[in-house]
Amino acid sequence: MFVVKNKTFFKWFTAKWVNGIALFPFVIVKHDHVKENKILINHELIHIKQQLELFILPFFIWYGFEYLYRLVQYRNSNRAYRNISFEREAYANESNLNYLKKRSIWSFLKYL
Repeated sequence: MFVVKNKTFFKWFTAKWVNGIALFPFVIVKHDHVKENKILINHELIHIKQQLELFILPFFIWYGFEYLYRLVQYRNSNRAYRNISFEREAYANESNLNYLKKRSIWSFLKYL
């Protein structure tokens, strides 16, 4: 896993409110002081683990379809994003820096 700080990536490829993104094997973050933001890094590492479990490409396909489903369900993009099972798992456990050590495989399924 590599942590990369790159503001240009965020300017061109993400929404303004996004501070980090996991694209296996990289965690790309917007801000300086990456080492100080352990919760953001942990959140993104949970996504790296999810990506590995689904062999990377299927993760992004599932993520996209689930986002569209939630968008129809909630009719609100932020609420749709927050209710994607992958995001629900990551947000629920991002503050627990030991989560990945005890996390069982396919744990995101509990958040569907």
